[in-house]
Amino acid sequence: MTFKILADSASDLPLSYYEKHEVTLLPLKVNLDGKEYEDLKTIEPTTVYNAIRSGQVPKTSQVSPALFKDVFTALAQNNEKAVYIAFSSQLSGTYQTAVMISEQVKEEYPNFDFTIIDSKCASLGAGLVVQEAVKLRDQGKDISEIIPRLKFLCEHMEHLFTVEDLEYLAKGGRVSKASAFLGGLLNIKPLLHVEDGKLVPLEKIRGKKKLLRRMIELIGERGDKLDQQVFAISHADDEATALEVKEMIVEKFHPKEVFISSIGASVGSHTGAGTIAIFFLNKVSE
Repeated sequence: MTFKILADSASDLPLSYYEKHEVTLLPLKVNLDGKEYEDLKTIEPTTVYNAIRSGQVPKTSQVSPALFKDVFTALAQNNEKAVYIAFSSQLSGTYQTAVMISEQVKEEYPNFDFTIIDSKCASLGAGLVVQEAVKLRDQGKDISEIIPRLKFLCEHMEHLFTVEDLEYLAKGGRVSKASAFLGGLLNIKPLLHVEDGKLVPLEKIRGKKKLLRRMIELIGERGDKLDQQVFAISHADDEATALEVKEMIVEKFHPKEVFISSIGASVGSHTGAGTIAIFFLNKVSE
């Protein structure tokens, strides 16, 4: 391999993906019932969703600085090139901590060829970028060749998603309290997207069917060369709706592929159950 790829668990790829494609997993932490778990490794997403449904409030914390230090130092000692595709700096302190630790390691190993990309993405938005990095690595590309491509994808990654209740995002500081409009009694569903790495409410729509149709409309308005793209859909304990959305996307846009994955325990602690998110590009290439 020409270089190593690192990704944190907020990219919401399944554990099997990391193992199969030799991507180094950096798990965020989930605190529940007084215990600390490693996202993807020692806690299942359904555990978090069931806890939220029963009234508990899981807390999350960034990737351990000690783990960053161990992983980065080992790479430097082995003289290995590496790239880390990090969870949006606007949603977690993980990116800033990684940068700080890498600078410490580079003081000791000044020739360490290591790039940290602030994806400004969440969930499978970052996951799609990781998949592209794997594809290019496996084609034999050098790290210097692929960094511009990965940054381009991060810049042009669209996130369209809906949550059952914006209160979860507001409690965790992921959207402002003022944005957390409450529409449950009127069956009003919030539609959100990501701007410069931050979660931003976009529209309020009454009824699930209308909401899903609007998401498909927005893909058509925002997407580029959709038949050439790989789409991703992540869901929080709602695979049936994810499959329904996949069918709508395939019928309308005929993409190369649509893959579905569960929203992991760390991201899911903030979204709550019932979230559906769609990821695609608003620009495919320069």
